[in-house]
Amino acid sequence: MVRLLDKYRNEIVPAMMKQFGYTNRLQAPRLKKIVINMGVGEATQDTKILDDAAADLALIAGQRPVLTRSRKSISNFKLRAGATVGCKATLRGKIMYEFLDRLVSVALPRIRDFRGAPLKSFDGRGNYTLGLSEQVVFPELELDRVKRVQGMDIVVVTSSKTDEEAKTLLQLMGVPFAKK
Repeated sequence: MVRLLDKYRNEIVPAMMKQFGYTNRLQAPRLKKIVINMGVGEATQDTKILDDAAADLALIAGQRPVLTRSRKSISNFKLRAGATVGCKATLRGKIMYEFLDRLVSVALPRIRDFRGAPLKSFDGRGNYTLGLSEQVVFPELELDRVKRVQGMDIVVVTSSKTDEEAKTLLQLMGVPFAKK
């Protein structure tokens, strides 16, 4: 069984029920999905960069990413509608809990000068977005094989109604938030 999922069921749900006064276990917020997105703007000139980013994201996520395309043409960026500009992977179920566990316990401590995840990244509906400036903090990637350092966005979608519930859920799952 996945370590974080077991902790969620046995420790986090009872703590959330006690703190927020839920009467049923199903009222407690839970993770719905985690979306990992890599925008590769230079892919319009060189498609090899996009292939490398997709390979790195496949190693990090544990599943093959989907290529994302531009919706409209923007002449200032030399971008055509339908051009491939990035890749994303949507994680659900046990893979999602496994990824969050690896992110919290292994990847975030490897970031230089990390003072905690920012509290301003909640969207008002209980979802949290974390931006990473480089993908090499994940131990799945070999530093020798990484050709280009690439940033990524990690969106944690929860079933909570408020940011306070989502913050409590993520804190109990081990996400280190920055001090105010």
